[in-house]
Amino acid sequence: MSRKYIWIAVCALLVPFVVVGAVTVVAMAIGGTQTQIVQQSLAAHSVPAEYVSLVEAAGATCPQLSAPLLAAQIYQESGFDPKAVSPTGAEGIAQFEPGTWKTWSSPSDGDGLQNPFNPADAIPAMARFDCSLAKDVAGIPGNVQDNMLAAYNAGLGAVQSAHGVPNFSQTQNYVKNIAALEPSFAVQSGTIAVSNVAAGAITFAYNRLGTPYLYGGTGTAAENGEFDCSGLTQAAYASVGVTLPRVANEQWYAGPHIPKNQLQPGDLIFLAYNLTDPESIHHVGIYIGDNTMIDSPHTGAFIRFDSINLPDYFGATRPYSVVPQFPIGPTTAPAAAAAANP
Repeated sequence: MSRKYIWIAVCALLVPFVVVGAVTVVAMAIGGTQTQIVQQSLAAHSVPAEYVSLVEAAGATCPQLSAPLLAAQIYQESGFDPKAVSPTGAEGIAQFEPGTWKTWSSPSDGDGLQNPFNPADAIPAMARFDCSLAKDVAGIPGNVQDNMLAAYNAGLGAVQSAHGVPNFSQTQNYVKNIAALEPSFAVQSGTIAVSNVAAGAITFAYNRLGTPYLYGGTGTAAENGEFDCSGLTQAAYASVGVTLPRVANEQWYAGPHIPKNQLQPGDLIFLAYNLTDPESIHHVGIYIGDNTMIDSPHTGAFIRFDSINLPDYFGATRPYSVVPQFPIGPTTAPAAAAAANP
């Protein structure tokens, strides 16, 4: 396929489209006001397969919560690592402090034990804690979900004292990250517009066809302008003002997920070793149309056009302009929240 043909295809395909998803809207009263909550099922491959049913069930614990919101919170807390331990001693996939765990633990897996490192115990406990906090912050000004998440991170007292999300950078980023991550976990409905900067990102990658692959490469002068796969996609979007995380399996969460039959140029294409586990993603490229992507494939190869019709095709993400702050995972709690859940 000639470069001219590819570029014509790109220009022809840069149009918006509609993604159809299952959405249920629930109206509820909170603090005397009506708030509309959207309960959505999880997008395919957004959560490791072994946790999907746990997150779906726990996400229905109360109207203020949803499975995508809970999944985004878990990813922010631990990156779905059930063995995670934070610098402050928070434990497990939901990052409970030992003192907080004693209050909210209740064995859900039938083994009679209470283990923060067991997702079957920790995920329902996280949802119970969230829902309790949602009730506690109902009378506080601002968004109920934001205040609930802030209380999970910084402690209820901090939210009450601040009359909303407290002025801790970690807590504010925590709330913003989860809001940015949530669409990556939700089945999408309505129109998802193609980014108006997609063509610029493609142009950046197109102009680097033939550049040698460099493991760990991000295109710096010291690296002779060479890239690995995620280095190329990160630099391509950085060239048009969109900040993506550095590695491929984190770039998977940099926007909503798109079905293969609704791909548009500029979407990120992901390959994985295990088609049920996003942690096994090993490659990313930029879709340009006609079942083709531009990518930097492996050592010894060059930036080139490759087919996306591969057995390890995992899925696609449409980058948006506001993406979470990375890295995601256990972090140090703000000093004022040392006794609270991180």
